[in-house]
Amino acid sequence: MYSETDELIRALAENAEGVCRAYLSAGRREGSYWIVGDLQNNPGRSLFVRLTGPASGPGAAGKFTDGATGEHGDLLDIIRERTGISRFPDLLAEARAHLGRPQPVLPDTPAPKKAKASGGTPAAVASLFAASVPVAGTLADTYLRSRGLTRGGMMSALRFHPKCWHRDEGQTRSLPRPALIAAVTDGAGALQGVHRTWLAPDGQGKAAVETQRRAMGHLLGNAVKLTPHDDILVVGEGIETMLSLVEAMPDLPVWAALSSSHLGAVLLPEGVQRLYIAIDRDPAGQRAAERLNARATEVGIAVRVLEPQLGDFNDDLRANSKEALRQHLAEQIGLEDRKRLSG
Repeated sequence: MYSETDELIRALAENAEGVCRAYLSAGRREGSYWIVGDLQNNPGRSLFVRLTGPASGPGAAGKFTDGATGEHGDLLDIIRERTGISRFPDLLAEARAHLGRPQPVLPDTPAPKKAKASGGTPAAVASLFAASVPVAGTLADTYLRSRGLTRGGMMSALRFHPKCWHRDEGQTRSLPRPALIAAVTDGAGALQGVHRTWLAPDGQGKAAVETQRRAMGHLLGNAVKLTPHDDILVVGEGIETMLSLVEAMPDLPVWAALSSSHLGAVLLPEGVQRLYIAIDRDPAGQRAAERLNARATEVGIAVRVLEPQLGDFNDDLRANSKEALRQHLAEQIGLEDRKRLSG
């Protein structure tokens, strides 16, 4: 059965390098792959787009994988992330425009609007965050509490969107799903990106979809600033992981970098004297901590690494208790900061 979406995806795959050059211009071709830092078009070598291969299947041309975040998808997903286009018909219009194809005009209907260019991403970020609401009392609050996290409703960096568009690889249309929205801000506090975690209809966990998280906007160097920093700062990867530290030590400033690759690149604010790097218990997290440690040490910031007992600190919180996590952290926190481990 004919599907224009499938046909457009095939056509994009046949011109995969051209799509990458247009939408992931910070990357470059190496052999059969286009390599770039991430879906936000930052420089680096984490995201791989296959430029050659069969028309379908895991090794098909046009498929991408981000080794740092685990995200994967096709060229239509790349176009959506880079343009900020949320309506699926407009996304198809953008794909047609890139391929130089005419836009369909149905009888007695106006021609579709030209889709936004890739420069619309900052506007899309601001629009999505502005359309979201505070977490308290929403499905996002339910989700966080199901993971033992009670303080999300008090944080301005976190919001809830009841109908945030989502499309998995292979789907022909986007569907609205509830989502936890997190603001990614720069050193001046300006909104640079948003992170989305799609939720189950009852809020008791993440949505039953292949891709449960995505970020858009400019992430490199920036972070989700859960609590304001002062002369000390605790920074780690995931939102739930860092919220777990807030549960155990609410008086310490905590940021989430969202992934191991971004953890290693976080720009540290002026005035920080002591840095705590909260790692996940995996090789990627440890390598990121080493990179951030080296950068902080070069500018005279004292660094300590906080390690969980299990896979990450949310695992610790749920398996044990807030008090047990606080005690575990007290053994790793410097003497000068232990007075902040209040509850």
